[in-house]
Amino acid sequence: MKRFLLFFALCASISTFAQTNSWQLAVLKYNGGGDWYGNPSSVPNLADYCNSIFDVKLENEIPYVEVGSPDLFNYPFVHMTGHGNVVFSSSDAENLRNYLIAGGFLHISDNYGMDKYVRQELKKVFPEFDLVELPFSHPIYHQQFDFNQGLPKVHEHDNSSPQGLGLFYEGRLVLFYDYECDLGDGWEDWEVHKDSEELREKSFQMGANMIQYVLMGDEN
Repeated sequence: MKRFLLFFALCASISTFAQTNSWQLAVLKYNGGGDWYGNPSSVPNLADYCNSIFDVKLENEIPYVEVGSPDLFNYPFVHMTGHGNVVFSSSDAENLRNYLIAGGFLHISDNYGMDKYVRQELKKVFPEFDLVELPFSHPIYHQQFDFNQGLPKVHEHDNSSPQGLGLFYEGRLVLFYDYECDLGDGWEDWEVHKDSEELREKSFQMGANMIQYVLMGDEN
């Protein structure tokens, strides 16, 4: 819980959490023309899944929050997805950096086509750091569920193996990027992609691992 003692010391939602014993996730809205609104059922479904297996209350009403808004600090976990262009202004990048340094967490799921754009925009946020591939031994792969070979392959993009990439600030993982994986598609309503139940379950399990890692502070 160390990361979120810091986060919620700066966040007005601490009183709301104390009163309701619930958390709210959010989806990041960004500029550039990319479809930040893609996969609208993904995060609500992930919240429902986590509520079914953890002793935690996640709201299944998922707001969209602009990357440059102070409202970003109201959410401990923010999801970002899309197929195309991403543009962060200097104030957007500064706000996102401050959010992540304060204890927030960003999950990016490349829905195919955003990779080259999001990588260059992340350099505005943390110009001093590069994305690194997480080893399969990292705790995010070993929470409630073990993923000894890393991320599941949800949808085929370029016939490449899925990668879990991260950014670290002072030794803390502040961002997790699933590339060539498409976890967000795996969380969508079944009717959208008609993936197998086994594949969808693996997607939800990996998503639940992220939520457990971020909200419950289990880094063992």
